[in-house]
Amino acid sequence: MTVDARMTQVPTADRPPGHGPRTEAPPTDAPRTDDRPAAAPLTAAPRTGARDGAAADAAVRRAELAAFLRSRRERITPEQVGLVRGGRRRTPGLRREEVAHLAAVGVTWYTWIEQARDIQVSPQVLDAVARALLMDRAERNHLFVLAGVADPLPDTECTGVPHAMRQVLDQLSPFPAAVQNGRFDILAYNRPYGRLLCDLDALPEEDRNCLWLAFTHPGWRASLVDLDATVRVMAAKFRASMAEHVAEPAWKALVARLTEASPEFREIWARHEVVRSVSKTKIFRNAQVGTLQLVATNFWTGPNPGPRLLSYTPVDEESRQRLVRLAELDAAGPEQPPRTRQGERPLAGV
Repeated sequence: MTVDARMTQVPTADRPPGHGPRTEAPPTDAPRTDDRPAAAPLTAAPRTGARDGAAADAAVRRAELAAFLRSRRERITPEQVGLVRGGRRRTPGLRREEVAHLAAVGVTWYTWIEQARDIQVSPQVLDAVARALLMDRAERNHLFVLAGVADPLPDTECTGVPHAMRQVLDQLSPFPAAVQNGRFDILAYNRPYGRLLCDLDALPEEDRNCLWLAFTHPGWRASLVDLDATVRVMAAKFRASMAEHVAEPAWKALVARLTEASPEFREIWARHEVVRSVSKTKIFRNAQVGTLQLVATNFWTGPNPGPRLLSYTPVDEESRQRLVRLAELDAAGPEQPPRTRQGERPLAGV
């Protein structure tokens, strides 16, 4: 098996494990080895808490990555990967050199990773190690997140909604509800949600994305009372979510499509703003029933920030009555089940 194991640092053949490349300059307060008089002390610049915090966080991540790899290695028997067990084995599961052999990477490099050394490992090496250790999708994702590296595999996020979840959406009526993924794709929705901001049923599936609609659909934009603030927050949430998906084609394609279609998106995207997702009150202007004040609540169906069920509940009695009215108006049409995307697959964790 041949794997591209290029990295940003290459150990020399005469530098065994435990004698890795220096990653920091020698400390300035190291003992002097000559008889020259010491220079007058200078006032040291205060150490920044942010820098220390970042270094500590990186160290914690490396330690967690090392422990995770050891645990995965120790659970796999040689027979599972086609190796001969041989004589006495003091190590449970696979040896480090066996993992390195299976992944076609250097033993020294793999040893350094399990020793939580401060080295940069390429996505290709992580991919090879994940395959050698027979990691499933969840374990592989955990590996790349701990390493702080984008997974080079194409997007494999589940896009379907099981029947049980569609039943939940239907039972939430007259409250609007939908299932979205981290990319703001609308995977399924009930009838109130489908009429809340525009007629979703009339849109092609590729346009059923909240970010796309917020920047390009006139009816959707007209329904957002605080349009400027809403689109900025949405773009910031999308950028924060995209940090773990920067190499995935579906995410890059959406950014490219929005960049081409919306000068407003291009200007906001260039700010590099990020914000975490929180539940809050939203105000919509529905063309049929008027202004609605609703609280948005996310129910995660898998790992945060993965697929989620988003529901809107009324803040006051007036908004509740208007939601009921919206449902009554919609009931005049033919009865339909909650809408979903084509080619659905079950959501992970549901």
